[in-house]
Amino acid sequence: MNSAWSRLTKKKKKEKQSVHYVETEIKSIAEDLNVDININIKNIKQALGNSSDVTIREFKMGKPYEKKIATIYINGLTDKQLMGNFIIDKLMNNINIAEHADQSVSSQIGNFIKDHVIAVTHVEEAKDWKKLFQFLLSGQTIVLIDGWNQALGCAAQGGELRAISEPLAEASVRGPRDSFTESLITNTALIRNRIKTPDLWLETRVMGNITQTEVGIMYINGIVNNKLLKEVRERLDKIEVDEVFGTSTIEEWISDKMATPWPTMFVTERPDVVAGNLLEGRVVIFVNGTPNPLILPATWIQFFQTAEDYYLRWSFVGFLRMIRILSFLITLLGPSLFIAFLSFHQELIPTPLLINLASQRQNVPFPIIIEALLMEFTFEVLREAGVRMPRPVGQAVSIVGALVLGDAAVSAGIVSSAMVIVVAATAIASFTIPHYPMTDAIRLLRFGLMLLAATYGLFGIGLGVIILVAHTCSLRSFGIPYLAPFSPMILADQKDALIRVPFPFMSKRPRLISQKNIQRSGDAQNLGPPKEKSTDTNGKKSDADET
Repeated sequence: MNSAWSRLTKKKKKEKQSVHYVETEIKSIAEDLNVDININIKNIKQALGNSSDVTIREFKMGKPYEKKIATIYINGLTDKQLMGNFIIDKLMNNINIAEHADQSVSSQIGNFIKDHVIAVTHVEEAKDWKKLFQFLLSGQTIVLIDGWNQALGCAAQGGELRAISEPLAEASVRGPRDSFTESLITNTALIRNRIKTPDLWLETRVMGNITQTEVGIMYINGIVNNKLLKEVRERLDKIEVDEVFGTSTIEEWISDKMATPWPTMFVTERPDVVAGNLLEGRVVIFVNGTPNPLILPATWIQFFQTAEDYYLRWSFVGFLRMIRILSFLITLLGPSLFIAFLSFHQELIPTPLLINLASQRQNVPFPIIIEALLMEFTFEVLREAGVRMPRPVGQAVSIVGALVLGDAAVSAGIVSSAMVIVVAATAIASFTIPHYPMTDAIRLLRFGLMLLAATYGLFGIGLGVIILVAHTCSLRSFGIPYLAPFSPMILADQKDALIRVPFPFMSKRPRLISQKNIQRSGDAQNLGPPKEKSTDTNGKKSDADET
């Protein structure tokens, strides 16, 4: 008995497109629908466990004799006003079916209803149970007709959805103020509002054997690399999982390498960022229910660029990016260098400063590495508490807690004032990194470098940095080197790396991302005011010269 059950379980897992709620409750039902509407309604109730949010409305339509009809929908997933006005109201009108179809042939009645009665944007036939439940659980309204072994799925999705609001994690002073929502249709519409070309293609599929989550792949045909697009499709097809709740699930399934602290896929909540990456030849993955689509492939320098970089003047953008890179180095190496200098390389510190630091540590009972780990751990606890607590309270608790604990720790002689300054400067520098996944990676790496600094000094820091750089150089994001355009060095792509040159000089797309249709703007040599025209033979100037 146990072996038979295990074989049955393995068989079900291999069926990638299987629908578990149908398999578990309607095992004895045939694949096709029944011609008897009462049997179909009974099977639907049985499959969904007589759930209270499943609403079934039975009525009669047509003349000279009435035909039994049933509409089925899930409360909360359907727009009731749309369904009532354009489906039920149309069906309940006193329609003379005999003028349009033979009432003894139910298929003719179904086609007549589909083509002439229901007034919604999309109506599709469901010929089996799998298709019917896919329509029903995605928010569509199901129409059953007595005597017909098929059903109609009518697009009447609705329910309560979050409105478009300003981005929270990627706010900017200049630029658009809209952000993605949890609706796949809304998110793709925000992109089409910016890129009005028929070459913007969207492929939609259903993933998750139980959750049946809609996943969209968006790209620009003619710009995207076909090899990249094929690789994305193949990796998505290999995913066999019961639940897909967001892009994080897909990200971990299709990543090139899991054993790395660096994020190898880019996540954003801004439609303008997605539009810009699509125009560079990248592929975007949307997941219904998640306001953060995946952009791939991703490169390391991409996590230090913001949407605001393309709305500010180019000369100031380079300065901001240099600040972010410097803040990255401070966040990663600041505590480690402080530990290494005080533990092994005191001769590199100016004598007055060294005396001051030594006097501060005179009453501290812990080694400097314990002191640093204690302060860093305390700061991480305060940061997590500020995030998890209610918003009005969290910010106050994190700020007041840091001030009170820092001052009390120094007064009690547990830590030195210099260590508090180093940890605070490291924390402030980490906030300048615009994308949170990169900040998380640095927070983890910082602890490893601190241990190396306490063990081997500057030699340990150098060893750790070499290992980290070598590991980063070995990473790929869908075949693209993670450190591009620095490794390999691509001079043409340096125009939008550490600095950003003016837009007229960014005439080509990234070479490794889009390998066809690379040219995206005209010749920058044609810029500037128009040249003055010479006078004609009569000595009269042109209109442009007079102006």
